[in-house]
Amino acid sequence: MAFAPMGPEASFFEVLDRHRASLLATLRIGCGETPGRGTHLASRFEDSVGLQMVPHCTTRKIKSDSPKSVQKFALILKILSMIYKLVQSNTYATKRDIYYTDSQLFGNQTVVDNIIDDISCMLKVPRRSLHILSTSKGLIAGNLRFMEEDGTRVNCTCGASATAVPSNIQGIRNAKFLLIVEKDATFQRLLDDNFCSKMSPCIMVTGKGIPDLNTRLLVKRLWDAFHIPVFTLVDADPHGIEIMCIYKYGSMSMSFEAHNLTVPAIRWLGLLPSDIKRLNIPKDSLIPLTKHDQMKLHSILKRPYVNCQPFWRKEMEMMADSKLKAEIQALTFLSSDYLSRVYLPNKLKFGGWI
Repeated sequence: MAFAPMGPEASFFEVLDRHRASLLATLRIGCGETPGRGTHLASRFEDSVGLQMVPHCTTRKIKSDSPKSVQKFALILKILSMIYKLVQSNTYATKRDIYYTDSQLFGNQTVVDNIIDDISCMLKVPRRSLHILSTSKGLIAGNLRFMEEDGTRVNCTCGASATAVPSNIQGIRNAKFLLIVEKDATFQRLLDDNFCSKMSPCIMVTGKGIPDLNTRLLVKRLWDAFHIPVFTLVDADPHGIEIMCIYKYGSMSMSFEAHNLTVPAIRWLGLLPSDIKRLNIPKDSLIPLTKHDQMKLHSILKRPYVNCQPFWRKEMEMMADSKLKAEIQALTFLSSDYLSRVYLPNKLKFGGWI
């Protein structure tokens, strides 16, 4: 006989529930955090959406009679003809499928990826409207049921296994809060520790590093459907912060589709640079920032949305001053299961997010 997972007592989620009530109140009155200042780049920042294209950004023309662009023009027409057939027949293909229809012509997968993004931007439609899907690399686990486009019903369990993030879902059920985990290794460790069962009802997602389109779409879909608190668990380093920003605010390359991909309500749960000091993590468990790390951190600090996040800025400045970073695994210095047994439960119970 199967038993439903037993989570904490209802009182455990009091702070979390108040946070959700605050999010819902913000949605009802139609306001967000203090808007950020616009940029002069190809994207502007709007707090309720994230990075968006500026109305009059720089464009380029592709001409059939120009030696410099004739090949690009031909490839765009080739892919447009394939998209037309997919839409007419109401069928779908992956970007990989399109590449392998004529791999010698396209040369490499990146060429196909860039042209599909250009077409999506040019026509001002989501990639899904072109009937082109991406192969998912992300994983999801927890208290979630959904139906895939072909009618397959999927029940994500809270056991030691996860389900691949679907390319499209028609219906979703049963969600309370969502934890986005940066790395697959951390995600798997939380599964092994039965974190989902202990914190039930919860959902965990990982994009295995920089998230693919399907993982970002799923996170957005869960937020739109339930307006549940969404938290990120990333390394205390510039790369982890960058990944968190992609989920929350989007990326320059996909700014034309920001309204379908971003969740500005996301909060940073951990690992915070201030946690390193608070928990007395020894210096030999930390890693010096490389030159590239310092440049990345400096770049993030200059972004307009950081002006809206004074607590984020304080954490990043703390990292910059110390010139040290830490992986989530640094918590194993305290105990092998400290992350799932102490760190995350306390953060969730007492509101340790920013």
